[in-house]
Amino acid sequence: MVYFSLSHGLSVLALLSSTVLAVPAKEEFTKRPGSRPDDHTLNKQRADAVKDAFTYAWDGYYKYAFPNDELHPISNGFSNSRNGWGASAVDALSTALLMQIPRIVDQIVNFVPTINFDETLDEISLFETTIRYLGGLLSGYDLLKGPLSNLAKNSTAVDALLSQATRLASNLAFAFDTPSGVPYNGVYFNPNRNDGSTTNGLATTGTLVLEWQHLSDLTGNKTFGELAQKGESYILKPNPATSEPWPGLVGTNIDINTGLFQDAFGGWVGGDDSAYEYLIKMYVYDTTRYATYRDRWIAAADSTIAHLASHPSSRPDLTYLAIFNGKKLIYQSQHLACFDGGNFILGGLVLKEQTYIDFGLKLVSACEDTYNSTLTGIGPESFRWVTNDTAPNDPSNPPVPADRQTFYARAGFYITNGNYILRPEVIESFYYAYRATGNQLYRDWAWDAFVNINATARTGSGFAGLNNVNAPGGGGFQDFQESFLFAEVLKYSYLIHAPDNVWQVEHNGVNQWVFNTEAHPFKVAGPPI
Repeated sequence: MVYFSLSHGLSVLALLSSTVLAVPAKEEFTKRPGSRPDDHTLNKQRADAVKDAFTYAWDGYYKYAFPNDELHPISNGFSNSRNGWGASAVDALSTALLMQIPRIVDQIVNFVPTINFDETLDEISLFETTIRYLGGLLSGYDLLKGPLSNLAKNSTAVDALLSQATRLASNLAFAFDTPSGVPYNGVYFNPNRNDGSTTNGLATTGTLVLEWQHLSDLTGNKTFGELAQKGESYILKPNPATSEPWPGLVGTNIDINTGLFQDAFGGWVGGDDSAYEYLIKMYVYDTTRYATYRDRWIAAADSTIAHLASHPSSRPDLTYLAIFNGKKLIYQSQHLACFDGGNFILGGLVLKEQTYIDFGLKLVSACEDTYNSTLTGIGPESFRWVTNDTAPNDPSNPPVPADRQTFYARAGFYITNGNYILRPEVIESFYYAYRATGNQLYRDWAWDAFVNINATARTGSGFAGLNNVNAPGGGGFQDFQESFLFAEVLKYSYLIHAPDNVWQVEHNGVNQWVFNTEAHPFKVAGPPI
């Protein structure tokens, strides 16, 4: 594990960086209840350090970029890549609530009623708008009407969280007005129109139902959920049969007119990932209504274990998930895909199936390796590997480049894109691993990741993306702070060290809340499991 001295004045982190404890070898961690005794004082110090980083990033955004979508932390500028509706503010709300920072909560809650969801000149992503804006508003509403009702002074503005979510969804509903019900992902307002696409993707079709159904349940308007579930129906019963090379694993592109899949190319990677994630999360949301979703997740999980699990030739102890094209495997993955371990663990928890938890922990360990193998201690955007039976002339699986063979021999992967754009997925899976096992090792891994992100990506007035995680200092900065830094990276980094509470995964052995793919927690509608 590589450690770095800390910068930018975070004194509590500087203190703690010298106290990070050694962890056992990877092959030992599943055999022991904990890598060290729990230390409540240390946990609080770590949680407070993450909270400090969140406040630092928020204050920079609020000073230089609010109410625009994103901060440019180096130039102290801003941008509006999410339609100018204040994406960072809405994405930050649920984290500010869970961290219980009233000042920031009030700033965001008072802002929400001023957002004009009727106007934008830019193309709207139905997917991104759903997971960030709808997700953030509905989660804030759940928390402020529930366990954190004491944190907002303005009750009228709290009610506006739901009314604004309803207004936004009503404005977007025309995206589903297609012959099949598979929505357009790219749409425009004034006049309402689409981007002319003929297909929509698996993730962008299958990662709407949790938010839109929850909106239906909160408002009593069934239409919202029915719209999302119509598009989802083609994923639950995919056609043609050739688009499903193994049970539960399906292609990527869906014809908007017919609902037919156009290929059999896919995996647990960007473009497909969260569609699988939502299958089990819909079951957590309501076990009574969504048993079919559970069954489809089980099919996908079983096929994944049987067919996609892959072990690099130089590190057979590691387990990654391959991409598939039909039944042809492609040994390539992404930081995005590292949510997979956490999703398998969640499935194992709610289904009481240890096989899924154990497999998820293997995936978590392999993704941790992408972090501890680089100079910055942060994982890359994408990477590849080969297996012992990979043919040297396989066009889908090129051999390890000569200049990366030493790294590959040690790490079990080689980097194909060294960027880090403040992605959360590895820390997210550490969180689920800790909640399932109580093993302090996962807290240490999450802390290591946070320390390295804070030391390397924290710059100027916030956090910036990195050009190359395997270069000194991250190879330079990208002057852009993604809104999901607030929603995901800092939330999971905080929750893994924070005290137990009703919104935590497996609180008292059940799940009373479920996190959407942007890490916004929703109150479950059915009996907690």
